Order: sequence, then structure tokens, then C-alpha cells
Amino acid sequence: MDSERARELLARERERIEQALATHAEGPLESDERVEPGDEETEDLYQDELDEGRDEDLREQLAALERAEHRLAEGTYGLSIESGQPIPDERLEAMPTAERTVEEQQRWERGG
Repeated sequence: MDSERARELLARERERIEQALATHAEGPLESDERVEPGDEETEDLYQDELDEGRDEDLREQLAALERAEHRLAEGTYGLSIESGQPIPDERLEAMPTAERTVEEQQRWERGG
């Protein structure tokens, strides 16, 4: 993949992540008062926990994006961090922050 296309994909990904983070930046819905299960505000507590999980996922995505931008600057974008093998352009188009080939990623996720 040429570096100009990679920059475009990464810029679009950064915009998506930052917009998603901004929409979650409103803060918790739960009040400072103690909320017991079954109280009316329990839904807010559930939403707060869901939002916290989403925010953590978005922060992880942002960290992956920053690693991809660093690889692009170093000239290693599009190469697996594990084997150095090229990551297919189709994979990078679908997931611009991909760090491994599909096979390597599946092996890594299985822990082996």
C-alpha cells in the first residue's frame, strides 16, 4: 500500500475514534447518591458501565492507531510486527491499524 493511501486511511480512522470518544465524554449518568439494584437510576449505572467499556475499547483503538502512525513514519507500515511479512492491502483497507497478517492475528488471539 502506498504511503499516501495509508495516511488517508489512518486520518479517517483517527477522526472516527476521536468523534466516538467525544460523544462519550459527557460523564457518568449516575448521580453521586448511592444507587441500589432495582432503583430507578439502575439503568444509568448500567449505561455508565457500558460507556466505560466502550471508552476503554476506544482508548485501545487510539493506541493501535498511534502505533500504526509510528510504523508509517518509520516506513514499516503494512508489514507484520511479528514476522515482517506484508499485510495484504485488503486487510489494511478494512483495518488500517492491523499489526499482523490474519493468520498471525488468529494465532496471537489464541495465545500461541
